[in-house]
Amino acid sequence: MTPGHGIRPLADTAHVSATLDKAAAENFPVAPVFLPRAWRDGLTAVYGYARLVDDIGDGDLAPGGHDAVLLGLDPAAVDDRLAMLDALEADLMRVFGAAGVPPRHPLLLALRPVVRAHGLTPEPFLALIEANRQDQRVARYGTYADLVGYCELSANPVGRLVLSLTGTSTPERIRRSDAVCTALQIAEHIQDVAEDLGRDRIYLPAEDLRRFHVTEAELAAPSAGASVRSLIAFETERARELLDEGTPLVGSVHGRLRLLLAGFVGGGRAALRAVTAAGFDVLPGPPKPTKSGLLREVAAVLRTAPRKG
Repeated sequence: MTPGHGIRPLADTAHVSATLDKAAAENFPVAPVFLPRAWRDGLTAVYGYARLVDDIGDGDLAPGGHDAVLLGLDPAAVDDRLAMLDALEADLMRVFGAAGVPPRHPLLLALRPVVRAHGLTPEPFLALIEANRQDQRVARYGTYADLVGYCELSANPVGRLVLSLTGTSTPERIRRSDAVCTALQIAEHIQDVAEDLGRDRIYLPAEDLRRFHVTEAELAAPSAGASVRSLIAFETERARELLDEGTPLVGSVHGRLRLLLAGFVGGGRAALRAVTAAGFDVLPGPPKPTKSGLLREVAAVLRTAPRKG
């Protein structure tokens, strides 16, 4: 046995766990325990993949270059985000390949049986990579339509994968799911204005900054002035309207899936309520909902979502 041969699987397991543990910081439950085991496994695998893509695109990978090595690159390549995304796409193709060559990265290795069991296609996974490529090229969005186009790559594929994993995908549900996922993405952008600006990214549309007479310098202030608060209030209401548009998705399904989807919608509503409670001042840091606040919003969604079918 070569030195370290028996150590790497343990290191990889810890590395994967560190990535999956980030689910606790999300605005919505990723794979709650009340779901069937097969659904939880599938959702966890999809989350692990999506988290890895975002961590590469945001430069948030663990130090040391271990992910680069796992993807077949030199450790120093960890700082070359486009090269890392290209290597990840090549590894993703091994998930869908018929040649029997396994993926290199353990998070993609865990994804392969899920893809096969549910007949998933590469498109939503590739869209998430493309969204992070776009993050390397595009740091500002001129219009709301431009931002929605980004969300079609960065957020909507996740909702579509949830529907596919649970065998409930229909054109109407996809439309409602897209509205929810775009709303969740916008809510995250609202919460993370200061963090995103630290990465030289602004996801608030430039047309809205002009409308509310907000400059980039004002977004970099320690706290928000009146014009910034008005802008954030506007974006918050826009996200809330999208959530309302998507809420009938919850009523279109039954059982534990209904609870899961209510968790997504309720999580978004709780995040927006936290922003509102902060007086729309998101610049000191992202306002986060309390657990009790999240539960109240989920209960409200379950109570009010119109039932169909």
